[in-house]
Amino acid sequence: MLTQIESFFRRLRRNLSRSVWLARLLRLPVSAGSPTRPGLIMIQIDGLSQPQFERALKHGELPFLRRLLRREHYQLHAHYSGLPSTTPAVQAELFYGIKGAVPAFSFRDHESRRIVRMYEPDTAARVEALNVDNGDEALLAGGSAYSDNYTGGAAEPHFCPSSMGWGPTLRAANPLVLLAFLLSNFYSFLRVAVLLVMELALALHDFVRGLIAGQDFYKELKFVPTRVAISILLRELCVIGGKIDISRGLPIIHLNFLGYDEQSHRRGPRSLFAHWTLKGIDDAVARLWRAASHAPWRHYEVWVYSDHGQTAVRAYQQVQGYPLEDAVTAAFEKLGTTGLKIRTHNAGGIQTQRVRFLGGRNIQHLFSVLGINDEDADEAHPLVAALGPVGHVYFPQALTGDARDFVARELARTHRVPLVLNVTAPGRLCARTEAGEFRLPQDRATLFGAQHPFLDSIGEDLARLCEHAEAGDLVLLGWRDGVAPLTFATENGAHAGASPEETNGFALLPRDTPLAAREHDYLRPLDLRKAALQHLGRPDHQARGVRKRIAATRTDRLRVMTYNVHGCVGMDGKLDAERIARVIARARPDVVALQELDVGRARSQGMDQAQLIARYLEMEFHFHPAMHLEEERYGDAILTHLPQRLVKAGPLPGLAGRPRLEPRGALWVAVDLHGTEVQIINTHLGLYPSERAAQVETLLGSDWLAHEQCQGPVILCGDLNALPSSPVCRRLGSRLEDAQTKATHHRPKGTFSSRLPRMRIDHIFISPALDVAGIEVPNSELVRVASDHLPLVAEIRIPEPAL
Repeated sequence: MLTQIESFFRRLRRNLSRSVWLARLLRLPVSAGSPTRPGLIMIQIDGLSQPQFERALKHGELPFLRRLLRREHYQLHAHYSGLPSTTPAVQAELFYGIKGAVPAFSFRDHESRRIVRMYEPDTAARVEALNVDNGDEALLAGGSAYSDNYTGGAAEPHFCPSSMGWGPTLRAANPLVLLAFLLSNFYSFLRVAVLLVMELALALHDFVRGLIAGQDFYKELKFVPTRVAISILLRELCVIGGKIDISRGLPIIHLNFLGYDEQSHRRGPRSLFAHWTLKGIDDAVARLWRAASHAPWRHYEVWVYSDHGQTAVRAYQQVQGYPLEDAVTAAFEKLGTTGLKIRTHNAGGIQTQRVRFLGGRNIQHLFSVLGINDEDADEAHPLVAALGPVGHVYFPQALTGDARDFVARELARTHRVPLVLNVTAPGRLCARTEAGEFRLPQDRATLFGAQHPFLDSIGEDLARLCEHAEAGDLVLLGWRDGVAPLTFATENGAHAGASPEETNGFALLPRDTPLAAREHDYLRPLDLRKAALQHLGRPDHQARGVRKRIAATRTDRLRVMTYNVHGCVGMDGKLDAERIARVIARARPDVVALQELDVGRARSQGMDQAQLIARYLEMEFHFHPAMHLEEERYGDAILTHLPQRLVKAGPLPGLAGRPRLEPRGALWVAVDLHGTEVQIINTHLGLYPSERAAQVETLLGSDWLAHEQCQGPVILCGDLNALPSSPVCRRLGSRLEDAQTKATHHRPKGTFSSRLPRMRIDHIFISPALDVAGIEVPNSELVRVASDHLPLVAEIRIPEPAL
C-alpha cells in the first residue's frame, strides 16, 4: 500500500514536472525503455583541488557533498589530472582515452603556425577531431555535454567552444515555446536574478579591492560582468538543461561548473570569493541529484569530480620585472641573434574568455570579451606560448645542440625560469634549473620532491608533454620543489603544471563504483572512463551486475543482514533486483536473510530474484518457496559466501478456516565460520496476532529451535511483523535475545516503513552466549527507495570452538 501511494505521488510529480513539460514543448526525444537501465551524471567542479575541497567541507561550504560522504555511501578519492593539468587534457583522456592530447592550454598550431588557445572554437574542434580519429569510443555518445572543452561525442552539446550557447533545439523554438520556457522556470530565473544581484555586489566589492591592490582598471571593470555570467548564469542554465535531460532519460550527462576555477584564476584558489562560488555549486549538485533520484527512465548514479586543482601563484613579470618574452629575447640576443621581435600572445590568462560559451555575438559584446590576436606568426622570430605556468618556446629555425642548451641555461640561470625542459631521447628529458642540470625521469624526486603524491607518474607524463607534436623546442615550467609557484600569465591562481595542488583533483564516487584494478591508490581520468563505460554496460567492457568480492580476513565476527525486499519493487514502483543487490553489497554482510522474493512469477517478469541477487553478490543461496503455484514461487532465501548446508525448509501453520491467508515458511541453514557451525533460521511471520503466535510456537518446538541439531550459536531473523513489546517477541525472548537491545551504546532503530522507519518489525535474535559488536540500519536514499523496509545488519561475535 505504501509503495502504491508513493508511486502515485511520483507519477503525479513527474507529470507536473517543468522539465518533462519543457522536453515535450521543445519536442525533444525521450530515451524510452526499461526504467532500471543504468544512467550516469558526471559533474565536474573545474579547478577544485582535493585540499581545497576538504577545506570547504570543513568550513561548511559544501553541505550536500558532505551529506553524500556521511549518509549516501560515497567515498573520496584522489584524482591525478595527468600533465598538463588542464581541462582539455583531462577531458581528452576521460572522453576518448587519450593521455596528453594537448601540450598546454595555449600552443602553436603546426598547420597554421599561429598561437592558438583551447577556448577558440576552431582549435577545440580540430583537437577533438584528432581525438576522435586516434582515440577510443566517445564516452558521451548518445548523451549531453554542458560547458565542456569537447563535445565528447555527445548528441547534444551545449555551451562548449565548438557548440556555443544552448543547442539548436532551443534556438529554433518558436516564441511561444520560449515564453513557456521562461514562465515554467520563473522560480529558477528569479533565483538567478537574486543571485546575480548578490554576486554583483560581491563583484563590485572585489573590483574596489582590486583597484586598491593596484590592478588594471579596465581589466577589473571587465571582470565584473563576466564573473557574474560564469559563476551564476552559466551554472543555472546548465542545471536547467541537465534536469531536462534527466527527465528524458539520456544515458550519460556531463556538466562542468566553471565558477570556482574562474574566481581562482582571478583571486587565488584560497580566496573567499572563490570559495563563495562553492556554495552555489553545491546547491546545483543537490538539485541535479534530487532530479536523478526521481528519474522515470533510468537508474542514475551521480559522480562528482574535479579535473585538476589550482595553486596560488605570482606572475613571472611581477617577480622578474619583465615578461617572459623579454627573457627569451635576451637569451637569443646573448646567443648572437639580433633584431628579434617576440610578440606577446595574450598573457592575461583565460579570465573573461569562457563567457563566450554562452554564445552569440551580442553576448560576446555585452560581456566585453577580450580580443584575440589572430596574426600569423613570423617564421623569422621565436614564438612564446605561455598562458599559465607552462610555456613553450618555438625556435625560428633548428638550432645546434650547443645553441639550444645555451638558451635553456640562460632562461634557467639568468632569467630564473624555475624549470626548462627539452627532449634528449624518446622518454628522456634534460631539465635545467638555476642550480644545474638534471635528467628525467631519473631525477624526478629531486626536482618535484620525494613527497609529491603522484611522483611515480609525473616523469612519464612530462615526457609525453614535451614530445607532443605541437610542444615547443623548450618547455618551461613555473614550479619545481623548493620554489614558490610562478605563472607566465597575469593571474593569482593557476594550473597546467606539475605541482601537487595543480595535479591533485578529487573524485567523489559511490563506494561500489566498478573501479578497475590499478597500480596506484589514486585515480586518473582513464580510470574514471573505464568505470563509466562499465557502469553503462557498453560493449567490449565487463558486464554490469557482478561485483568482485574482496577476500575476507579471518575474524570471529559474522555480519548478518535481514531484509524484506518487497519482491524487488521499490518505493518508486520500479522492479529492480540489481538495486536490491547493491544495497546488500554496500553493507558487506557475510550472511543475508531475504524475505518476499519472486521466482518465475509473471508480476516480476519471470525472473529468479534469489539467483540474480546471489550471482551479483557472488554468493551461494538456498531458497524456500512459502507459496508455490504452478511455475510461480514466492518465499525466502539465505545467501552467504561461507560454506553452508541446508538443514531444513518447511511451512509454518496458518489459521484454521482462513485458507486465503498468505502461506508462511522458514528456512534453516548451517553456516561454517572458520570451523564453528552457526545455525541460521530465516522466517517471515503472518499479519494476524493469533497467526504469528502459532508460528512462533512451531519455531520454538522440536522441529526447529528445540531440534537436537540446533546447538551452538543460533541466529533467528526475519520480518516478524511484530513490535519488540509484542507477545511474539517476548516469547522468542525466552529462548533467544534481541540483537538490537543487546548491543551496547546503541539505540534500537526501526526498519518500516523505509520512508518513515518508526516500526521495529524486522528482527535478529541470537543465542544468549553471543555478543553483538555492532548494529547498522542503512538509511541512504538508495536504501529508502529500493524497498518498503530498511535492512537490519548485526555484527555478531562467534566464539571459537573449544579444543
